[in-house]
Amino acid sequence: MKLDLFCRVVDNYGDIGICWRLAKQLVREHQLAVTLYVDDLVSFQRICPPVDAAVEQQQVEGVTVRHWRSQDDVYTPDEVADIVVEFFAVDLPPGYINAMAQRQPRPVWFNLEGLTAEEWVEGCHRLPSSQPQSLVKHFFFPGFTEKTGGLLREAALEQERLQFAPAPFLQQLGLTPDEIAATKVSLFCYPHAPVAALFEVWQQGAAPVACLVPEGVAADAVRAFTGGEGKAGEVARHGALTLRVLPFVPQPDYDKLLWACDLNFVRGEDSFVRAQWAGKPFIWHIYPQDENLHHKKLRAFLQRYAGELPGLAAFSLAWNGAAANGDDWSALWGALGGERAVATVRAAEWRQKMLAHGDLASNMLSFAATLR
Repeated sequence: MKLDLFCRVVDNYGDIGICWRLAKQLVREHQLAVTLYVDDLVSFQRICPPVDAAVEQQQVEGVTVRHWRSQDDVYTPDEVADIVVEFFAVDLPPGYINAMAQRQPRPVWFNLEGLTAEEWVEGCHRLPSSQPQSLVKHFFFPGFTEKTGGLLREAALEQERLQFAPAPFLQQLGLTPDEIAATKVSLFCYPHAPVAALFEVWQQGAAPVACLVPEGVAADAVRAFTGGEGKAGEVARHGALTLRVLPFVPQPDYDKLLWACDLNFVRGEDSFVRAQWAGKPFIWHIYPQDENLHHKKLRAFLQRYAGELPGLAAFSLAWNGAAANGDDWSALWGALGGERAVATVRAAEWRQKMLAHGDLASNMLSFAATLR
């Protein structure tokens, strides 16, 4: 069975990160022939180094990767897959839609939506939408309840996490014994995050903090702290804070980084989901939207996740600019630290709860089977 997945890169790594994980899983675990159409191969290459950004079509880890350059390309019915997935409401090329209408049997067509904890998605999940030329598209929503499609997760992920030894991995990244013994924080955020103010709090704190930040993230604050160029391998220590700049790692190593740290700052959707599977406390930097619509989505998630973690909730709201007078980072960090043991227990409980809903890829294919 063939599946075509269309991805436009809006958030530099989140969109392609999700689509790449899904494509690989569909090949490895479900034996589908997957073609991934993606418009930005440069961003793709940063999370998957084997990708050649100059090649129009290539095979990478069993997935056919095609550079999606234009909406004007022409397609034949034979090129259309059995299942067609457009990620996050991208517009399929008109020529591809025309070919879908000519194909017999008609393909199953999904709009794989973005992740949100808002209650309304339960009523929209799996809904059909009539399209021109008698085609039908179904909306498929990832989510946090049994009335949604669940979260993206590979079958072996949990076993890999349980078998993971953090110390050798951290040593490979260059961490010293003192850094490994410190409170380890991974930092992945958007440029507007108040990183410099948080660095100041960590620097003046009593407990040592080792902050691990990928190259290019929070670039201005990192350069100001290190006095360098913010390149991978740079490390600086001021007060209680040691800041280490990491190379941008492939996806499997990013999972290990989340498993190895005590607290993870994540952003967008892909790293947000991986942090939940890591079972460690995390702070989510949500992708900003017009009219602060993202604040509503953030509060919806915190209501589900952080009901007994007021410190984590307050810090999360302030980190996203959603809290009035939320700039006392010393107090916010202190409250978050005071909840660390409870937050760790909650993270593990939440992971088990999400496991019970199955995984997104399997749930989507099960639903597709009912439509054929």
